Amino acid sequence: MLEKVLIANRGEIALRILRACKELGIKTVAVHSTVDRNLKHVLLADEAVCIGPPAAMQSYLNIPAIISAAELTHSTAIHPGYGFLSENADFAERVEKSGFVFIGPRADTIRMMGDKVAAIEAMKKAGVPTVPGSDGVVGENEKDTLKMAKKIGYPIIVKAAGGGGGRGMRVVHHENELLQSIQMTKAEAGMAFNNSNVYMEKFLQNPRHIEIQILGDGNGNAMHFGERDCSMQRRHQKVLEEAPAPGITDSQRNKIGALCVKACKKMKYRGAGTFEFLYEDGNFYFIEMNTRIQVEHPVTELITNVDLVKAQLRIAAGEPFNFKQEDVVIRGHAIECRINAEDPDTLMPSPGKVDLYHPPGGPGIRVDSHLYTGYTVPPNYDSMIGKIISLARTRESCIARMECALQETVIQGIKTNIPMLQKILKDETFRKGGANIHHLEKLLKLK
Repeated sequence: MLEKVLIANRGEIALRILRACKELGIKTVAVHSTVDRNLKHVLLADEAVCIGPPAAMQSYLNIPAIISAAELTHSTAIHPGYGFLSENADFAERVEKSGFVFIGPRADTIRMMGDKVAAIEAMKKAGVPTVPGSDGVVGENEKDTLKMAKKIGYPIIVKAAGGGGGRGMRVVHHENELLQSIQMTKAEAGMAFNNSNVYMEKFLQNPRHIEIQILGDGNGNAMHFGERDCSMQRRHQKVLEEAPAPGITDSQRNKIGALCVKACKKMKYRGAGTFEFLYEDGNFYFIEMNTRIQVEHPVTELITNVDLVKAQLRIAAGEPFNFKQEDVVIRGHAIECRINAEDPDTLMPSPGKVDLYHPPGGPGIRVDSHLYTGYTVPPNYDSMIGKIISLARTRESCIARMECALQETVIQGIKTNIPMLQKILKDETFRKGGANIHHLEKLLKLK
């Protein structure tokens, strides 16, 4: 097992990693910015190193500072969590070249899956279904581009090859808008991702967002852990996730899961990863792969009884899988609500001091949060301050438990999105199951 892990992240995921390390007897190192010295995991870690000022570019995105902290503390491995440097191939490469274990995929895998065009090509070769599109980067010949778009069929979505997180995309409904939209997306992509390449796909009108969780040992062995429904989104950001996805049959799950496993075996994938799909009219269409642990991993953990973070650590230590695909059994239903420090009406961030914090409890309730009474939520980072996850035998019971949990939660001193989450849980379309990715914005009347 790994001797000492440096946690290159903050907030609830850093605390989640620290807990997994403690259970496995691994020593921990917390790195933090000056404004994060009072984070819970920083106070609980075996060692803590300040790596810079509040600005992420000077701390959590500062590769030399993180490598130096690992060297200073004689760490053996680095866990990137999610966000920040978790899908930065250069960081993964630097970590391994500096003599540390990177708890995640190899740099070349991250690099390939980070380029959406290369990722789609790899999925096609593995037999994973993809959205009809340009089959590569859009070229300079305008006539060929217009001809290709006509073949795909409008509406079309133009996407940045190096994009992600809902950024770098533009929907085109008519042919006379296409060329200008491509140029605008190219310019934005060049600025945001340092990669101006774009590609085209058929724009699906009312899809759901379904994703498959996998683990690979890096030696050609892999398995999947079922699917999650992440369709409750606003401005391309997930708000509520659940597993299993309503309406997905065992045969559908097994078929798409087997294809994802095949793709992982082909690339000798290492660690945790997620295949993201748009799902419409009974068909799955691959859109991207996240080469890291996901924010919503707890719903999968609860219905499969598998600790995905401890599995990441064991894989990084070179341990073989101690279970097989047939050992993965899905039981019950789980829902996760992301708790954000934001105004529920304007959706603007609401940083500040937490005057009182009381988390919910009871059967089937899990809370992943770094919050505590007296903690000050800084304005420098993402507004998510925790996650509440409910587990029950049926989806209906799971929703009821979550409603109770949200009602019990007390967070005073700052505003949170709990009223918005309560509105979702009461919505008839959500309760019925199978809502598409546009539903939440319509419910909230967002443009």
